[in-house]
Amino acid sequence: MQKGIVLLDKATIINEGNVIFSDINFNLNVGEFVFLIGKTGSGKSSLLKVLYGDLLLTSGTGSIVGYDLTQLKDKQIPLLRRKIGVVFQDFKLLPDRTIYENLAFVLKATGWKEKIKIKERVSEVLSLVNVSANSNKFSFELSGGEQQRVAIARALLNNPELIIADEPTGNLDPETSQEIMLLFRKLHAEGMSVIMATHDYNMIVKFPGKIFQCENGNINEVLAKS
Repeated sequence: MQKGIVLLDKATIINEGNVIFSDINFNLNVGEFVFLIGKTGSGKSSLLKVLYGDLLLTSGTGSIVGYDLTQLKDKQIPLLRRKIGVVFQDFKLLPDRTIYENLAFVLKATGWKEKIKIKERVSEVLSLVNVSANSNKFSFELSGGEQQRVAIARALLNNPELIIADEPTGNLDPETSQEIMLLFRKLHAEGMSVIMATHDYNMIVKFPGKIFQCENGNINEVLAKS
């Protein structure tokens, strides 16, 4: 029997006073790879913000990795973020810190204290995503693809149950996009659950998964075209 890791039931999502989705249902089982597709402004990012705790779910029911999204308190969000990894289109690396410092900062913020263990974990995740650059380099010294690999490494630091990726290839050229997608597929093959918002339909064809379309305030599962 499949176990749900994300569940929204009759959920209404409101962002800055605007109703983005009304009475929607959405679910993700452990180990699934789900694409969220839809035009810019169709609500993909708002949906993801609810899932990682940036927007409160005010109507309907919802849960993610065991947390009730309608009852989520500010003090619980850091605990939630340890169980999920979030990857953004614009990387969100701190420009005044090295690769190592970017990753160590997250570990320290989530309760890691021993310098040796922090150093070991940073090395492990950089190896996982095939970042060969010197970890004393700053993010602006890296290519876009390398920066996104570091961002994915950051998302993996606390062995999350789920990766949420919001347009992770949006700022990358086609070849680098394909490399990043191969990395996500590798993580998925190793058992990681993944939700990815994208408008790159070529990626959906090349890397099939479950597809949900966001459109006109609704979200519906669609079949991939063969």
